[in-house]
Amino acid sequence: MKPLTDFSCHPRELHGPHRLGAKPIPRVVGKWPGNVDVLLKMLKAFKTAYVVDVYLQLFEEYQSTTLNLYILWADQIITMDHEHTKFILATGFNHFWRGYAQKERMENFLGLGIFNRDDEVWKMHRNMARPFFARERISDFDIFERHTQRTIAILSAHSATRQPTEAQDLYARFTIDAASEFLFGKNLDTLSGDLPIPGVTPMGPKGSQTRDSWGSFTGAFEMAQQIISGRTRIGWMWPLFEMFGDKSQPHVEIIRGWLDPLVGQALTDHERMKSAGIESTIADKTFLQHLVDSTTDPVVIRDQLLSMLLASRDTTACVLTFITYIMATNPHVAERLRAEVLLHCGPDTAPTYDQIRGMKYMRAVINETLRIFPPVPLNVRESRAASCTFPQSDTTYPAFDEDRNKALWGPDADEFDPDRWLDPVRVAKFVGNPSIFGPFSAGPRICVGQNYAYNEASYFLVRLMQKFDRFTLTPEVQPEGSLPPAEWKTRKGRQSIEEIWPSVALTLYVKVCYSPKSHRETCLTSLNVPREGYGSNFIKRPPLEDGKLF
Repeated sequence: MKPLTDFSCHPRELHGPHRLGAKPIPRVVGKWPGNVDVLLKMLKAFKTAYVVDVYLQLFEEYQSTTLNLYILWADQIITMDHEHTKFILATGFNHFWRGYAQKERMENFLGLGIFNRDDEVWKMHRNMARPFFARERISDFDIFERHTQRTIAILSAHSATRQPTEAQDLYARFTIDAASEFLFGKNLDTLSGDLPIPGVTPMGPKGSQTRDSWGSFTGAFEMAQQIISGRTRIGWMWPLFEMFGDKSQPHVEIIRGWLDPLVGQALTDHERMKSAGIESTIADKTFLQHLVDSTTDPVVIRDQLLSMLLASRDTTACVLTFITYIMATNPHVAERLRAEVLLHCGPDTAPTYDQIRGMKYMRAVINETLRIFPPVPLNVRESRAASCTFPQSDTTYPAFDEDRNKALWGPDADEFDPDRWLDPVRVAKFVGNPSIFGPFSAGPRICVGQNYAYNEASYFLVRLMQKFDRFTLTPEVQPEGSLPPAEWKTRKGRQSIEEIWPSVALTLYVKVCYSPKSHRETCLTSLNVPREGYGSNFIKRPPLEDGKLF
């Protein structure tokens, strides 16, 4: 597909497109007025098809990498054109913003947080957060070590009794416990809560959901994401579907019930320290303490905390879940990764910052996972009023399609190949055009916590691979509806070989269910440790127990 690089500007500027030498954006033509049939097809596809495959099919049908869906008589642009994405995120940054429509969709959930604001408020949030992701803070691995060891202990205990464990749920607990201690100075301690029970724990909005306070929080947290995603897909008419009340409200109230006490205690502590004349330097503060020193508005503090929790929990948990899946379907990846870990760190030693930097294959595995399974596979910007590249509309750029674009990544773009990050020839193509890889966005809004995420994922993987070395899938215990549909086998790309069901609600996740008729756990993968106890050609280690990691 040949990318189209010049399109019309603001539609009210009648002479603008001709003056700039622009071409019209191809418009999707449905059979029903307002392209309602196209909308219904997309809504169904987001529930039953491969992630954003419906967009890829439209790109192929119209032989264009940028399209106007024109849903309900409103411009709605989708693009997988790299030059357009780069313009939206970086070179033309000032022409785009989160915009009114997105703020309206997300206001009750993310409110005044960094992901739902623009301009001066966004800059204030970003400047406030940046010092807490400086190298000296994110390279202090004590927090990672504590929570990693607790997570590995759960895996080992389950392994000893051959009890399966749900990886996605466990990784989410690990990341939010580490993030809460890092950001708040208070561990939410979700790893001590009830874990999913096979055949008993019900399905939640984005995986299993336990019947305890933590389960109520995650269920609300994830349902709010599902509701916002649904609003985005429906378009500007979504309020008509919520005429009798905001669907997100009951879920938001549960979330606030968790966060408001933390904010209230922080404000109380702030007043007490202020009365005592005690001042702390930024190096001695947690992020929450810094927030309350900067503002006493509890709503601003809560909304910013929620945004940071969303990013720190979902991103790393997603990466670890899909790396586990990749190692199950590509055993040579696990073998090579473990060999590198043992060579650099041995079977027991905690990794240092420099050791992690030295593990090139591990970084390549993480990058390739982020490319194939980006944690944020869709993103949206709204054009400002001034002339630019697109009409004044929502513009969606599906990173899922761009990161697998053969024009950018070669004919093997759908294949998981960490060596593309080690081969000097292929690396040179990326170095010459780094914006083709953007799992953490790009430009002024690039994620301030990306190095935190890399360090956390790397640290955990070192400890995991020191303990385990072989992963297998267990489709025989998956319930109906949790495995990819049979028709995927006949489709193009990765969906023809996928053995799990990726889905998206703001962030990427694995569709995981439990069967009420089964007493065995039905989740992502099983992890089996070799009976012989030989993990690599470099180090011989004591025998390890067999286990299952789901």
